Amino acid sequence: MIPLVLILGTLGFRALGALGVRRFRTWPVAAAHAMAVMLVLTASAHFVPASVTVMPNHADMVRMVPPFLPYAGALVYLTGVLELLGAVGLVVAATRQAAGYALVALFVGLLPANIHAAVADVPFAGGEATPLWQRIPEQILYLAVALWVARSSRATAPVKEEVYA
Repeated sequence: MIPLVLILGTLGFRALGALGVRRFRTWPVAAAHAMAVMLVLTASAHFVPASVTVMPNHADMVRMVPPFLPYAGALVYLTGVLELLGAVGLVVAATRQAAGYALVALFVGLLPANIHAAVADVPFAGGEATPLWQRIPEQILYLAVALWVARSSRATAPVKEEVYA
C-alpha cells in the first residue's frame, strides 16, 4: 500500500501541476512531495504505541531491527525522526537535493532491517510478514525516487515555488 501512496501521490501532484499549480510543474517535484507524504505515513508507525493494532506500531518496528544492533527502540525512534526530517527537506526547495541524498543513505541503511523482517517473518499489525520478493523492489523504488529527486534538484539558488498559479 505504501508504494501506491508514492505512485498515486506523484500522479496526483503532477496532475495539479498540469492544472496550473506551478509548484508541481515538474515530475521530480511532484515525486518529492509524494515521497514526503509517504514518509510522514511510514514515520508515524515509529511512534504509535504497541496497544494500537490497526496499523504498524513501535513494537512492530522494533521487531524489524536485526538482533546485532543495540538499542532497537531508540533506533526506531531515530529513524522515525529522520524520515520526518527527510519529508520536510523534500518539500522545501532549498533543501530538496540534500534531503534526497540523505534519504538515499537512510534507505540503504534501512535495507538490513527490511531483509531481517522478511526473513524472520516479522508481522505488522497482526497481519502477515511482507515477503522479501516484495520488500526489495519497494526499497529499490524508494531509493530510485529519492536519487531522481536529488539529482533533479538544483544545487544553485532555488527557484521560488508558488502554491497557486
